[in-house]
Amino acid sequence: MASASASATLSFLALPQRPRPRRCSGGSRNPSVLGLSSISIGSGPAAGGRRRGLRLSVCRAAAVVFRDLDADDFRHPLDKQNTLILRAIPGLNDLGRALLGNVTEQVMLLENIGTSVLVSKNQLSDLHELMVEAARILNIEAPDLYIRQSPVPNAYTLAIGGKKPFVVVHTSLVELLTRKELQAVLAHELGHLKCDHGVWLTFANILTLGAYSVPGLGGLIAQRLEEQLFRWLRAAELTCDRAALLVAQDPKVVISVLMKLAGGIPSLADQLNVDAFLEQARSYEKAASSPVGWYIRNAQTRQLSHPLPVLRAREIDEWSRSQDYQALLRRAAQINSLQNV
Repeated sequence: MASASASATLSFLALPQRPRPRRCSGGSRNPSVLGLSSISIGSGPAAGGRRRGLRLSVCRAAAVVFRDLDADDFRHPLDKQNTLILRAIPGLNDLGRALLGNVTEQVMLLENIGTSVLVSKNQLSDLHELMVEAARILNIEAPDLYIRQSPVPNAYTLAIGGKKPFVVVHTSLVELLTRKELQAVLAHELGHLKCDHGVWLTFANILTLGAYSVPGLGGLIAQRLEEQLFRWLRAAELTCDRAALLVAQDPKVVISVLMKLAGGIPSLADQLNVDAFLEQARSYEKAASSPVGWYIRNAQTRQLSHPLPVLRAREIDEWSRSQDYQALLRRAAQINSLQNV
């Protein structure tokens, strides 16, 4: 992914966050220092009450590989619309580069890989195969994958100054999710790279943070750009949930991750019910359909970085039953069949 500046995606598991001014401090830091928010779900027993280690069984090859997949084949309409709006803002790209600079790039790079383990064929090979398979399904080059020791379940992607992008996954996330759910998270991160979200995600994650620290300019940037950036962010997350579905090819896998984000309890994982959570999502839509409910919903979400988990679950359920998604599956299956003859 070509990028003139550092770019960072939001975590798939990030709770909807309102922006807050923060400064890097000495000592141990984590991705939230740079605007990469995360959710503290905690590690623990996996489904069935059994604790899992890092050793995983690799997923079997997916039935459908999207050999000619283009980003616009699955990009959410709101993503397209809000990207055009951002591109129309004069000087935004130059301002972002000025605020970021080479120092910030190096901080991001060293912070996120300095204490991690690089996954490869010879290092955590099962995780390596999950990433390679997800990238193959989405028709994209696999980025580097790092595993970082952390009790906070999280995953995020960075692309630094045109260098090869990489994905960072926390160990507690590996323990929290099933292997199919973990691969869906990897696919979500790949979706950001596939759709070239890096530049705009940089602005949302770091430009807003930097703007607060520039005297006289911070308030102006926050007022003018913050709402639009976060509106775009929410749309971009919907796009990448679709990428997760293209790899998982089962909407319940993606919805299960969102359910665990909203209130999953590792020790009771065997009692979690995806269908019940999806029904909860439908009830939220119904409750928000009245004039008062519509106003409250907009007030709740206007300054959030991520859509509410129930809304993301509803969106992915609807897209999984859409003609567009089914057409993508049929086209890919036909291409696969012809190439396998």
